[in-house]
Amino acid sequence: MALFPAFAGIGEAPNSGSARKELDWLSNPSFCVGAVPSLSQQPEEATALVSEGSSPTRSPLKSEPSDESDANRKPRQTSRKKKKEKKKKRKHHHKKTKRKRGQASSSGSEPDSEPEKDKTSRSTGDSRRESEKPRQEGHAADDVGRRFVWLEDVQALTGETFRTDKKPDPANWEYKSLYRGDIARYKRKGDSCLGINPKKQCISWEGASTEKKHSHKHVERYFTKKSVGLMNIDGVAVGSKTEPPSSEPLSFIPVKGPDDALPPVTTWLNPLGIYDQSTTQWLQGQGPSEQESKQPDSQTDRESALLKAKVEEFNRRVRESPRDVQLWMAFVAFQDEVMKSPGLYALEEGEPEKRKRSRKLVLDRKLAILERAIESNQSSVELQLAKLELCAEFWEPSTLLREWQKLIFVHPNKTALWQKYLLFCQSQFSTFTVAKIHGLYGKCLSTLSAVLDGSILSHPALPGTEEAVFALFLQHCHFLRQAGHSEKAVALFQAMVDFTFFKPDSVKDLPTKGQVEFFEPFWDSGEPRAGEKGARGWRAWMQQQERGGWVVISPDDDDDDEPEDEDQEIRDKSLPRWQIWLAAERSRDQRHWRPWRPDKTRKQTEEDCEDPERQVLFDDIAQSLIQLSSPDLQFQLVTAFLQFLGVPCGFSTPASCVYLAVDEDSIFDNGLHDEKPLTFLNLSFNGISCVGRSDPLGCRRWTRGHSREGEEFIRNIFHLVMPLFSGQERSQLCFSWLRYEMAKVIWCLRAKNKKRLKSQGKNCKKLAKNLLKEPENRNDFCLWKQYAHLEWLLGNTEDSRKVFDSALSLAGGGELGGSELWELGLLYAQLELELELSAEVRGAAVVRAVHVLTRLTENGPYGPYSGPVSAVHVLKARKAYEHALQGCLGQSCGSSPAPAGPTHRLVSLAKCFLLFQYVTVGIEAAVRLYEQVCAGLRGSVCPGGTLEAVTLLHTGLLRFHTRVHVYPLAPLRQALSEAIQLYPDNQLLWRAYVQVQSKSHAASKTRRFFDAVTRSAKALEPWLFAIEAEKMRKRLVETVQRVDGREVHATIPETGLAHRVRALFESALQSDHGRLCPLLWRMYLNFLVSLGNKERSKGVFYKALQNCPWAKALYLDAVEHFPEEMQEVLDLMTEKELRVRLPLEELALLLED
Repeated sequence: MALFPAFAGIGEAPNSGSARKELDWLSNPSFCVGAVPSLSQQPEEATALVSEGSSPTRSPLKSEPSDESDANRKPRQTSRKKKKEKKKKRKHHHKKTKRKRGQASSSGSEPDSEPEKDKTSRSTGDSRRESEKPRQEGHAADDVGRRFVWLEDVQALTGETFRTDKKPDPANWEYKSLYRGDIARYKRKGDSCLGINPKKQCISWEGASTEKKHSHKHVERYFTKKSVGLMNIDGVAVGSKTEPPSSEPLSFIPVKGPDDALPPVTTWLNPLGIYDQSTTQWLQGQGPSEQESKQPDSQTDRESALLKAKVEEFNRRVRESPRDVQLWMAFVAFQDEVMKSPGLYALEEGEPEKRKRSRKLVLDRKLAILERAIESNQSSVELQLAKLELCAEFWEPSTLLREWQKLIFVHPNKTALWQKYLLFCQSQFSTFTVAKIHGLYGKCLSTLSAVLDGSILSHPALPGTEEAVFALFLQHCHFLRQAGHSEKAVALFQAMVDFTFFKPDSVKDLPTKGQVEFFEPFWDSGEPRAGEKGARGWRAWMQQQERGGWVVISPDDDDDDEPEDEDQEIRDKSLPRWQIWLAAERSRDQRHWRPWRPDKTRKQTEEDCEDPERQVLFDDIAQSLIQLSSPDLQFQLVTAFLQFLGVPCGFSTPASCVYLAVDEDSIFDNGLHDEKPLTFLNLSFNGISCVGRSDPLGCRRWTRGHSREGEEFIRNIFHLVMPLFSGQERSQLCFSWLRYEMAKVIWCLRAKNKKRLKSQGKNCKKLAKNLLKEPENRNDFCLWKQYAHLEWLLGNTEDSRKVFDSALSLAGGGELGGSELWELGLLYAQLELELELSAEVRGAAVVRAVHVLTRLTENGPYGPYSGPVSAVHVLKARKAYEHALQGCLGQSCGSSPAPAGPTHRLVSLAKCFLLFQYVTVGIEAAVRLYEQVCAGLRGSVCPGGTLEAVTLLHTGLLRFHTRVHVYPLAPLRQALSEAIQLYPDNQLLWRAYVQVQSKSHAASKTRRFFDAVTRSAKALEPWLFAIEAEKMRKRLVETVQRVDGREVHATIPETGLAHRVRALFESALQSDHGRLCPLLWRMYLNFLVSLGNKERSKGVFYKALQNCPWAKALYLDAVEHFPEEMQEVLDLMTEKELRVRLPLEELALLLED
C-alpha cells in the first residue's frame, strides 16, 4: 500500500518505468488494507475478556491482539529493526500513560507487574526471540494476556469502570488543605462574585493575584556582589585603530580588541577568508614558532607561573632547612596569597579564573604545613600557637581546651604561652566564670614562681621571665577590677607590698611557696595592712610576735571617724527602677573598693559585715603572690599600685595587657590640651579607669578624688612606701603625689566649683610646702616646678614668678645645669608665652620668655626680669645653645647606648633651644632646628622616647602659633602626620591630629591617612581615633542640618557616615587587640543605640559578651540602653559570678522603706 493513500494512484500509473524505482520509498510493504478490520475488532475482544475475568480496576488490562495475516508476517521478519523501534516507542508511551493514570487513581490501586515479555526481552538476546517467535505465532490465545489495554479504550464497561477506595489517606490529616495537584486549575475573571452586594460585601481571594506582575529588572551597581566579581577579572586589552583622521565628526571613538586583526588574505586553503592564522598553519601542516609557544598567553598565566615558582622555592627551602621556624611561618602566610591568585590550582581545563575558594581549603592547607613543621620542630612554641589559633576556626571549644592544657603541661616555663592561654580561657563565654579564671591566674603565677625558684627542675627559667610574671600579675589585678571584684585586686596589691618590702630576713631564703605559708598568719592576724592606719609591715609584726606581741592601746574617742551616710544611695524614688539601680550600684562601686575589715575599736567581728563579698580571705590571694627581686620591678609595683588607685605616676601598662585594661573614653578628652597647648597636664591614664570608677561613656575623666576613707588610704600608702626609696625614685613619688593633688585642683577649675577649689588649693599648697621642707627635696627642681605651676593655675601669677625665680637662683652660676633645671626654665618660659593667648598682654609675654631662656645659658647667677634682653645677649645665648646641642648630639651618636642622664639632658636642651628660636627668630627657624635634631637623633642609639618628646614640643609650638598668628595649617598637618607614622600609639599626637582635621570640610585625605596607618600599625589607637574622627564629623553634619529643630540646607554634603563608622568598628574588631578591648565594644554599642537600632544593638551586646564576658561595664551599659532587659542582664551577671553589689531583692526593700 502507498505510504500516502491519497496519492496511491501515482505509483500505479502506466509508463512509470524507471520512475517506479525512485518512488518505492512512498510505499509501505508492512501494511495492508485487510489489517484495518482486524485492528478495529480489538476493543470488542478485550471487552469479552474483561467480562469473563475479575472486577475492573484502574490498572491496564491484558488483551489479545487480532491475528495477523500471513502476508504481514514476512515483511515483519525482514524489518525487525523498525519493529524494535516501534516497540520501544509503544512501551515508553505505555509507561508514561500508566504513571499519569496511577497518580489519578487511589493509593490502594497498584498497577500489575510488568509483562513477562518485557522481562524476557531485557534478559535474552535476539537468538532467543527468534526461537520463541514461531511459538507466539502458533498460540495466539496465549498472547492475549501479554498485551495492555486501558479501560478508557473499553466502551461497554462504562458503568463498571469505577470502584470505591476505602483506604484512608493520612496526608489529609497532616496538611491543612488538599494536595495542589488534586485541585483543578482555572482562571478567575475579576475579583468579584455573583450574588453579593459590592458596596457592602467583598471577597478576599487567597493565592496569587490576578493582576499581572511586572518584573522590574534592577540595575546592578558597582558595589554589588556580581559587579565586584567582574572587577577581579582581567580586562581585555584594547587600542585605537591607526587610521588617518577624517574630517567628519565621529559619533564614537573606535577601539579595537585582540580579535580585531586584519582580515586574512584569501588563498586556496582559505578561500572565504574565515580561518585565522593558527588554523591556516594547521591546514598547511605547520605549528607555532618556539617563541610563541614559550610565551604565556595572558597576564594570568604569567602570574600563575610566578606563583608556582614561589611555591617550588618554598618547598625546596623548607626541605633543605626544616629547622627554620620563621621560614615555615612565612610559608603558612604565603598560602593566603596563593589562594587569592586565579587559575593556579584549576580543578579542570575550562574552569574560569575567577572562582570562590573555600576558607576551609585555606585552613586545611595551612594546617597541613604546620603539622609538617611541627614534626621537624617538636619544641617550637610558635608553631604550636599558630596551629591552635588556626584550629580555633573549626575545632570544638572542649577539644581546643584540651590541646591548650597539653601544651601548657609540656611547656610550663613559657610566659607567652601562659598569657595566650589565659586570654583564651578568659574570652570563652560558654565556660567563663570569674572564680574559674581567678583560679587559672593563681595557678599560672604559682607555677611560674616555682620555675623562677628552681623548684621545677625539668624546666629552667627563661630570660625575661620575672618581667613577664609581673605583667601577668597586673593583668590579673585589672581582670578583677573590671569584673567588679575591686576588693580582691586591692588586697592583692596590699599583700604584694608587705610580701616584697617588709619580708622578714628569716624567710627570704625559702622558695615562694614556703614564704606564702609563713605569710598566712600575718594576713589572718588582723594586723593593719598597707594603706590602713597604723600599718607597720610583716617584718615588724613577726619580730614583735617573737617578743610576745603588741601592747594594745585603746584609742581616744575623738579619733573615731564616723562612717559616711550610706542611706543616701536612693535620693529620688520617683525615677525609673533601672536608673535607681544604676546610680546605687555605681555609688557602691565608688565607696566600697577597699576590703572590709572588722574595726576592733568598735568591737566589730566578721559577722558584722553586711556583704560577705567585701571580705578577702587568704585563699583568695595565696596563689597569686610572686617574688620580685629586681629593684626596678619593685618600684614599678608601687607606681602600678598608685596608678591603680588613680594617682598619675606615669607608669606604662605592659604592652601585653594594655588593651585589655582600656575601658573608658578619656583618651578622647582634650581638656587643657586644647586650652594650654604648651603646658597642659598630661595625666597619662591611657583610657584605663581607676579603681572604684564605673562611669558611663561620655563622662569626662578628671581626677575628682575618692571618698574620705579612700583619700586617707592613698596618703597612708605614700607615707608607708616613700621611706623605702631614695634619690630619683623618691623624687618621682613626691612628684606624683603633688600631681595628684593638682589634678583635683584642675577638676575644680573646670567644674567652676569655687568653694571646693579654695579648700583643695589650700591643701595642695600645704602638701607642696611640706614636701619642699624635707632635706632631701630642698634642691628638687621637679617639686619646685610643680609648686610654681600650682600657683600659676590658682591665678597667683606674681607668686608663681617668685617661686620660679627662687628655684632658678638655687642653681647658682657655672656651666649649663642638668635636665631638671632646663625643664624648670622651659616651663617658666612656656607659661609666660601662653599669656600671648590673651589680648591684654600681647608682646610683653614674649619678652619675658626670651629673658628666661637667655639667662639659662649665662654663667652668672639668675636674676629676675628687669627689662628686654639686648641683642648681644641673645646672640651669645644662641651660640651657647648650638655648642651644647652639638656636644649632646655627638655623645648620642656613639656606638654604645647613651646613659639615661645625658639622654634626658639632650631632650631638655633641644626643647629649650626650639622655644628660644621660636621667640627670637620665628616659627621657620624652629622648624629648621627640629629637622636638624631629628636628623641627628635618627642616626643615634638614643631611646625612642627622646625624639618623641622633641616631636611633641614641635607640634605644640605649631598649634600655639596657629592660634596666635595667621598661619596655614598645612605645616602642622604634615608634622603631625610624620610624627604619627613614627609613633602610632601616641594618644597626644592623635588628639591634636583629629582636632586639626576636624576643621577641614574635605575628609578624603584624612581617611586615606587613617587607612594607611591602620594597615601598617598593630596598635589600636589608629582605629579608635579614626572612629572618633568620623563620629565628630557626623555630629558636625547633624548640627549643621538641624538648627532649633528645623531642617536647613546642609553646607557639608556627607552621606553614609553612619555606615562608615560601623564599618570601621567591624574592621577594628577583627584584630586580636580590638576583639578583647572592652572600650571598643562599649563605643560600638553606644553608637548603635544612638542610631536607634535596638535589635542590632542587642546583637552587638551579646557578641561583645562572647569576647569580653568579664567586663562589668558592658553589663551596666546594657542595663542603661535596654532597661526592659535588666532582669536578664543581672541574671547573666550572677551566673558568670560578676560582682553585683545591689541585688534586686535588696533594691525592692529599699524602695519599700
